[in-house]
Amino acid sequence: MINGKLLLLLLTLTSLSCGISKPEVIAENITQKYLALGDSYTIGESVCGHCNYPKQLTDSLNNVLKAKTSVKIIAKTGWTTTDLLGAIAAENPPKDYDLVTLLIGVNNQYQGKSFSVYEEEFPKLLDMAIAFAKGKNENVIVLSIPDYAFTPFGQKSGKGEKITSELKRYNAFAERISKEKNVHFENITPITQQGLENPKLVASDGLHPSAEAYKKFVENIFQKAAEILR
Repeated sequence: MINGKLLLLLLTLTSLSCGISKPEVIAENITQKYLALGDSYTIGESVCGHCNYPKQLTDSLNNVLKAKTSVKIIAKTGWTTTDLLGAIAAENPPKDYDLVTLLIGVNNQYQGKSFSVYEEEFPKLLDMAIAFAKGKNENVIVLSIPDYAFTPFGQKSGKGEKITSELKRYNAFAERISKEKNVHFENITPITQQGLENPKLVASDGLHPSAEAYKKFVENIFQKAAEILR
């Protein structure tokens, strides 16, 4: 049984503890949101789940910035601009992302779609990316399309020069539209054009970028992404 003195002490301690204010939430616990839109080059076909460029970029940002970032990926192997538009409509992501990246178009070229489809749909996708980034064009990064002509798959196709020429047209259009909308355009294509001289840049399937290639993508866009999230 608790005696009177002990009971008085317990009541006093309880009263004091109720007066102690709760610690403030540390800034490091604040989560910023990153949305990555694309196709196999975004989801990371033939590399580990954390080896694609959005995951590597997120990890790099979280190692440097106090505010932590989470990433949402809307991408699938084989998607064209039309497919990505459909997936976005179905997913209906919120318009509250702090950073958005867009890399799309290789499957338009690979599947032999009319270039006019890309001319019509890429600007729509970029407008959506801006809207998802709280309407801030400065919070969006467009990445150029990798050149798969410089892979074993591309070489076996016997259409290396055609692939490079057509993708150059796609990338030139994407860069022009990005500049018109005041969106940062990052040319990562030259990294992938080293795939034959440096096989480590190509994934085991002989077609897609490797984790090492994605690491180089991140090195190119990290500074801009960090500026956006600071």
